[in-house]
Amino acid sequence: MSARRLVLGAVVVLLLAGCTSEPDPAPAPRPSSSSSSSATAAPDAPAVFVPDGSAEDNKPWFDTTNSDLVAAQGDPQGPAFIDALVAAGFDRSAMELTADRTAIDLDADNIQFSVLIGGDCLIGQWGNVGYQSVVLPVLDTGTCLVGSTVDVG
Repeated sequence: MSARRLVLGAVVVLLLAGCTSEPDPAPAPRPSSSSSSSATAAPDAPAVFVPDGSAEDNKPWFDTTNSDLVAAQGDPQGPAFIDALVAAGFDRSAMELTADRTAIDLDADNIQFSVLIGGDCLIGQWGNVGYQSVVLPVLDTGTCLVGSTVDVG
């Protein structure tokens, strides 16, 4: 029985030693011999609305519009996002918005808003997570958001 404990102890020590060993150092970068001058990346083009573009094409403009609104207002409500997106060229009739207030009349932690473009949805979220956005396929219901939405007028 003690020989078994000795072997088990040795296995545990070896396993723990593997967990505490220093990782292999990363290889040092080598200078490239193929280029003698440093290449500079072209600056990103400013975001613009692409009227006949896809949701993915318009995501940079969607994000710029919403980020600018947050920077200007601090804590905008849902209708402000819709109005800003309309002013930026998006179609109000293709938009959805969740309520700013909960069922028990508290401020919603987060609101979601969307624009349907073709078969895809630009979906934005603002609230306790900051601003986030994503492009997702339209739901089987033909809408972008799940659950109750409010009239975007």
